Amino acid sequence: MASAEKKVAVLGDIHSNWEALTAVLEDAALQGATDYVCVGDLVGYNANPAECMEKLRALRCTTVRGNHDHYCSNDAPLEDFQPLAASVISWTRRQLSAEETAYLRGLPLSRKCDGFTLVHSTLDTPDKWGYVYDALDADAHFNYQTTAICFYGHTHLPIVFEKQVRVARSSYTRVRLTVGRKYFFNVGSVGQPRDGDPRASYVIYDSKAREVELRRIAYDIRTTQEKIRKAGLPERLALRLEFGK
Repeated sequence: MASAEKKVAVLGDIHSNWEALTAVLEDAALQGATDYVCVGDLVGYNANPAECMEKLRALRCTTVRGNHDHYCSNDAPLEDFQPLAASVISWTRRQLSAEETAYLRGLPLSRKCDGFTLVHSTLDTPDKWGYVYDALDADAHFNYQTTAICFYGHTHLPIVFEKQVRVARSSYTRVRLTVGRKYFFNVGSVGQPRDGDPRASYVIYDSKAREVELRRIAYDIRTTQEKIRKAGLPERLALRLEFGK
């Protein structure tokens, strides 16, 4: 768990992308990261689920459960998923050992750390996997946020909601935190960005400086694409990585 006056690397939506995860962890080390946390979806979409899980566990990364982690670790029906996502979940289930499956199944839906909270979707209904795109959705979440900062993922879009009296939504690169306000940060996606920028996305939270910095890191997309194709996963998953869509 993170403690005061540390630099925390906040990862999310890694989605089995080994090349992106490796590049992000190399950058985090250069930034002086002392702690690692993850807002979920370690697996899904890409071809290295077990390897990504092993790396994060070796780092003692504090992690919550995402929807792909949830569905890849049990036999729940996949009717709510698009056919593409459902096919990848079925493939991922076959790649995981019993121990890895149990690890994912045991992850909590939310987790309070030292001064901040982690959740994959929202704190009001974390098991419903709702998407937060606007201030109305964020306001419902804020009613359950007891820490000044909460980090989340799920949409793969790096945005921040700030609440003082009203809720404001904005993009961000670096935010200096103001005492008395609450913040709900989406950290983007390590393994499958969807904001038109193909570079991996993650956050450095500096608790001493009271700053949150969004970082974008280039990685070896071609190798990730080759692995997707070799695994027999849908071609669309390989192509979308080039465009960050």
